[in-house]
Amino acid sequence: MAQSYSALGGIFEYLNADCDYLTWSQYLLNKIKRAGNYLTGLDIGCGNGYFTRALNKAGYRVDGVDVSESMLSRAKQLASKEGVRCEFLLCDITKLKVCKKVDFCTAVNDCVNYVPKTKLKSAFARVYAATNVNGAFFFDISSENKIRNILGENLFGEDGEKISYLWFNKQISDGVQMDLTFFMRGENGLYSRFEETHIQYAHTEEEIVSALKQAGFNRIETEGHLGGDKAERIQFAAFKR
Repeated sequence: MAQSYSALGGIFEYLNADCDYLTWSQYLLNKIKRAGNYLTGLDIGCGNGYFTRALNKAGYRVDGVDVSESMLSRAKQLASKEGVRCEFLLCDITKLKVCKKVDFCTAVNDCVNYVPKTKLKSAFARVYAATNVNGAFFFDISSENKIRNILGENLFGEDGEKISYLWFNKQISDGVQMDLTFFMRGENGLYSRFEETHIQYAHTEEEIVSALKQAGFNRIETEGHLGGDKAERIQFAAFKR
């Protein structure tokens, strides 16, 4: 996990412009508001910090953590540019440890897909320990169907004005290996080439729910992306009582 997003960490939000982060963040905010009178949070796998910033702008006190220094560097720049005051810390969900517990944790856009099946319970236990009593954990995964049948053995690519990429996927026993090659145009018009390899694990809804319960969460709600179907993405809300 630590090596993922080292090259493209600074342009992650740019590459995900089609995800409709605005609608997604409003969905998340509504979930949090309905869940309780929360004040503080931790955005795990925060990337470039879009959701961290959105949560802070909505009045919560939220810090971000990620395993990529490149991601965090860009997150700090964007937060400063938008006048958002928060901390961004280098941390892995499987090693998460906080000085002060928070009311809720989030992990948006596939963070949990980077956790191997054998580490799900321990990762969730870390989140549980970081969360106050009556707190909650809001996160999502790309579904097993998406990992196996949509990403699968497929090839994706895009030829942009500033950035072009090729994305080759290969099925592995417990998920998909993604080999990415990026070509980024510099100010001098020349392109630099970067390569990264990612592994995302295919978790079933039942595996996630079981690991959450084993970690201590005792009420779990699930639904599809933005409240829709579960074909490609599953949303989870796990509560600590």
